[in-house]
Amino acid sequence: RTFTPKSTCLCRVPEVRRLDKRFKKLDLDDSGELSVDEFMSLPELQQNPLVQRVIDIFDKDGNGEVDFNGKSPLTARGSLASQQEVAFRIYDMDNDGFISNGELFQVLKTMVGTNVEDVQLQQIVDKTIVSADTDGDGRVSYQEFCAVVGGLDFHKNMIVDV
Repeated sequence: RTFTPKSTCLCRVPEVRRLDKRFKKLDLDDSGELSVDEFMSLPELQQNPLVQRVIDIFDKDGNGEVDFNGKSPLTARGSLASQQEVAFRIYDMDNDGFISNGELFQVLKTMVGTNVEDVQLQQIVDKTIVSADTDGDGRVSYQEFCAVVGGLDFHKNMIVDV
């Protein structure tokens, strides 16, 4: 599991207060940011193989700290579009705006570990890229990604209880 909002409402003040309270509780050094250790104190993240990717995405200045600035798409205030963007960025490891075959393989390998042989995983990756790549350039754009995941309830599995 990763992060997920309980709702996509943008105006639920009690949830904002609860998020702020939880953030302050986790922010042990009162820095206004969460260190990796503080972030990892969330039980639902401790066993998540993609947590480092999520940390990398939200560590905008590269200082090893997670700063949501109260605008996290991983809370009840996050829109479906912002959640899709985070999900896309997990796979777009080089931040070039596309998911390559190698990036998809690497992220899926992180998720499945040794439970799937590399040859089988590569076949899954190849089929996924071919299926999602509607313009035939051999990679998946953000628009192509959204077209694939748009009808799925993937965002409900991105839960962080705040």
